[in-house]
Amino acid sequence: MIREFLTLFLIGSAVTALAQENSAAAETALPASSTAPPASARDGQHDFDWEFGKWRTHLWRLKQPLSGSNEWVEYDGTTVVRKIWDGRANLVELEVDGPSHIEALNLRLYNPETQKWSLNFASSKGGTLGTPTIGEFKNGRGEFYDQEDFNGRPVLVRFIISDIKPDSCKFEQSFSTDGGKTWEVNWIAIDTRVNE
Repeated sequence: MIREFLTLFLIGSAVTALAQENSAAAETALPASSTAPPASARDGQHDFDWEFGKWRTHLWRLKQPLSGSNEWVEYDGTTVVRKIWDGRANLVELEVDGPSHIEALNLRLYNPETQKWSLNFASSKGGTLGTPTIGEFKNGRGEFYDQEDFNGRPVLVRFIISDIKPDSCKFEQSFSTDGGKTWEVNWIAIDTRVNE
């Protein structure tokens, strides 16, 4: 009987100590609102919902960026955008033909903490994801940036999504070698929705 009483007493003491420990931790913990985004912050996790589906793509690519050349090449093909994770991610598959055949994909991921998107590009030739461009949409326009090497030179990369309409949109990539003071456009794509 004394043994049972001691066992119950020890269990009760342990529960009381644990409850006090949890209470103290709760008092010193940061309020939940300090880690959550402010209520006024815009939630952009569905910024790309308008794009899901199949598109006809007309693409212009600057043949030799940052060389002083103004020779462009043109491509035609398709882009398919698939929803992942209820829109918080998506996969873009691009396939176009012109002077060469281009197969590429872009894995776009939404970060709920930063409320920004990362656009992760890969071509079938390289077989690896490149440096992600990071950004967001404001006033119906997406702007995404990164820094990477191009032919051994450090460049800023800017990717813009604009002119968004129900059945068309524009994509534009530019490089800057002077910290963003000037930009050279090297990739333009106009997509037109394919109604299936």
